Amino acid sequence: MTSDASLEQELRDVFQRHEHLADDPAFLLRRSRKDPWWARSLVVAGALMMIVAGGAFVAKDAVIGYATSNVKQEDLIVSAAEQQGRHVTISGEKNILLMGIDPRPGQDESEAIRSDSIIILHIPASHDSAYLVSIPRDTWVKIPKFDNGKHSYAGGHDKINGAFAIGGLDTTGKEQRKFGVTLLANTIKENWGVTFDAAAIIDFTGFQNVVKVLGGVDMYVDQEVKSVHIGHDAKGETKVPYLQRDNGTGGTTLIPISGVTPQTYHVGFQHLEPWQALDYVRQRETLPNSDYDRQRHQQQFIKALFKQILSKDVLTDPVKLKKILDVIGQSMTIDSGGIGLDDWIFAMKGITGDNLLTIKTNNGTFFSSPQNPAAEALDPTTLALLDAIRTNTVQDFMSQHTALISS
Repeated sequence: MTSDASLEQELRDVFQRHEHLADDPAFLLRRSRKDPWWARSLVVAGALMMIVAGGAFVAKDAVIGYATSNVKQEDLIVSAAEQQGRHVTISGEKNILLMGIDPRPGQDESEAIRSDSIIILHIPASHDSAYLVSIPRDTWVKIPKFDNGKHSYAGGHDKINGAFAIGGLDTTGKEQRKFGVTLLANTIKENWGVTFDAAAIIDFTGFQNVVKVLGGVDMYVDQEVKSVHIGHDAKGETKVPYLQRDNGTGGTTLIPISGVTPQTYHVGFQHLEPWQALDYVRQRETLPNSDYDRQRHQQQFIKALFKQILSKDVLTDPVKLKKILDVIGQSMTIDSGGIGLDDWIFAMKGITGDNLLTIKTNNGTFFSSPQNPAAEALDPTTLALLDAIRTNTVQDFMSQHTALISS
């Protein structure tokens, strides 16, 4: 195995021979669209590996071997290819289940965790584009029966973000992740017929460490945002600014705490410290469009993060780049579906910000569930999109529904 010291020296040699690559960010990675931040993070390790290896793939084996060794790989889901008895190969269309979790600091690991974000990453057989389709976390669905060996669930209806929590009940660690993702995948298949070849869990809090390595992030705040988690009293001490109460209809009532001023992010370009960046992209309760505003802010955050990672100061500093690869690897858990990560990376090397498209679910608006008005449903167009994913006809579908592509 390549030692850290020898890898750093090899990277230094690469940078000295190919430093001109860092002077042309457009060559390294085309302009990113506003894609969901944590879904983009799934491919950032691959993008970085391609960058440091350069067009001639210098030191490819050392870089890829090091970076992929830092990514946690676990059995999260049985791939569709294995379920159908076919040989597992990178060829053909692929569906990857991406989900983000945001556990509270110090949360008991045995406590059920609902998935914070759920995205289907669809890659057509040509491997020259990809589509990101978010499933709203409050979508009312049928969750099939499930038994994880320690808890038996008879089946029923709930918001889709509850599937991950139910699947992992009474388990912890790897078992909780495996059974949670499996039931989430089963739920998506039960409701819309979409199956998966691979899966990944992104730990939201882990990305604070990426920002720490970078020394903060510079980004544009597009609307005033008040934090429900962090505030300060007259002495400058950090306090929680609101009490949160369930309003009985699936929402939250905020009760201001006297004498505590919430941390406020004002409109304009600014530098966010690591704790501020994490706090900012978590907010939704005080925003007029709730989760839709939060998703937009998360997308803006990852775009700003990528810009700093792809700067010359980072790309030509192998020590800093190594630290970033380390923390990214620690923030993800991947089930590659029996396909090597290096195969995934090189199969998708042509997918950049210009052809990694974010598709608006429900055209970017709340669509109330007729079964539960406090929850969401998927509108007819989104249902047709999921059917196109199931039948691998997304490119034809999108050519007729270009308005659904997020600008």
